[in-house]
Amino acid sequence: MARRKRHHEEHSNHEAWAIPYADLMTLLLAFFVVMYAISSVNVAKYKVMADALTNAFGGAPRSERPIPSTDPQAQGVDRGRPTPIKSSGQSGDPTRLPAVSAQLRLRSQDQQMRAQRQMDAVAAQLGKTLAPLIERKLITVRRSDLWIEVEINSDILFGIGSSALAPSARDTLSTLAAVLRDAPNGVRVEGYTDNQPIATAQFPSNWELSAARAASVVHLFADEGMAPQRLAMVGYGEFRARADNGTEAGRNANRRVVLIILADAAGALAPDPSSPLNAGTKGMPSPAASGTRPVPAVIEGVN
Repeated sequence: MARRKRHHEEHSNHEAWAIPYADLMTLLLAFFVVMYAISSVNVAKYKVMADALTNAFGGAPRSERPIPSTDPQAQGVDRGRPTPIKSSGQSGDPTRLPAVSAQLRLRSQDQQMRAQRQMDAVAAQLGKTLAPLIERKLITVRRSDLWIEVEINSDILFGIGSSALAPSARDTLSTLAAVLRDAPNGVRVEGYTDNQPIATAQFPSNWELSAARAASVVHLFADEGMAPQRLAMVGYGEFRARADNGTEAGRNANRRVVLIILADAAGALAPDPSSPLNAGTKGMPSPAASGTRPVPAVIEGVN
């Protein structure tokens, strides 16, 4: 009788999956390392691009100098110097950006100096023209680097509760208009009243009265040949008092019309020193800047 052959079961490896799994993990690790390596940012190039875009849109550069690059590819012969990036309307050389900024600063300073000379000339002409009224303390002229303020007591311009200009007021304002007619400055007329109530069909409150008085001055200036686009008016009513409304003197001080002659912001519109408005003012030192309107320097007269 033949002997039965014994069949041996083949040995199976239950841990064979670990080999492809380890290969997969190794490939993933290599993939992420490569992705990280190619995604590193060149900080210097980024800073130059950001400054170029900011300067192109009229802003100030956000960094004074580029940060040296840590990218090995950028540390060749020109190590530490970023690659130029071309921007719209400017040369690709970033070394020209400081030069352009310097030219803009010089141009701005030149415009400011011309505007200051022109404002000095206007202030001097106003002080000379209005000298009799300034001596009588009916008009006060104040000067700052940003504007000239001409304050006129309303009692010499209007009757009580009225916005119609008196005949004598027209002569005074016409003289003012003659000084300002050829100047490029914008002029804002502000009207103020005391706290005495008014409730008429024409003026329901002091707001309407103050605005109407300012408008009357603006209309006269326009009739005298001043460009309407240079003029503006506003009425503050009783709510910006300069003195105590409890006394007659205080109420009289609060009834006023103020002309704000603004500095020429463009600078290019300011006349040259040969202009009549600048005659005799070349080399005149500019007054100290007051910084804010509530404390301008008084040229002539008192508050």
